[in-house]
Amino acid sequence: MLKRNWLYIVGALLGAVGGFAYWYFVGCQSGTCPITSSPYISTIYGAVLGVLLLDLFKKKEVNEK
Repeated sequence: MLKRNWLYIVGALLGAVGGFAYWYFVGCQSGTCPITSSPYISTIYGAVLGVLLLDLFKKKEVNEK
């Protein structure tokens, strides 16, 4: 399972670190921003975006008959 999905796992980890770093360094001063007001939400949002971004580089399998 890890061998097939390593790109998704790396994307989720990099995105989560990026989302947390964005919350930590930029964040939201007023607390009304829906994504960056909470470290949990920004970390999850970053992980999802990381998976989607690295999915662009995955080779698709072609079924030939």
